Amino acid sequence: MKSLEELRAIRESMQAQMGLRNEEGNQTRIVVGMATCGIASGARPVLTALSDIVQEKGLTNVMVTQTGCIGLCQYEPIVEVVEPGKDKVTYIKMTPEKALEVIDQHIVRGQVVSKYTISEMME
Repeated sequence: MKSLEELRAIRESMQAQMGLRNEEGNQTRIVVGMATCGIASGARPVLTALSDIVQEKGLTNVMVTQTGCIGLCQYEPIVEVVEPGKDKVTYIKMTPEKALEVIDQHIVRGQVVSKYTISEMME
């Protein structure tokens, strides 16, 4: 590295490769609970389905990531969608098929799939 600009360019390149949120904060995050309870309930295939469809559709402004315990074990697998400037949406009892529907309806078309949300299913 010969300059600060070169270092910045390397950092930006690596952040893009790792799928980290960019500095403008305009990236949608899809977070899958992957604690023991989530994995036992089927979160791994949900995470795989989400990652695959985001890549297939070329959704560069969407990052699929995982987290530990969300604290609602009885509702696992749990998927949270965090869009900039909007309230977090929590989807519960997810399956790979439901996850694909969430990508198509919520992420691509901008319409929350209410029937899978925690508020809808708890009523």
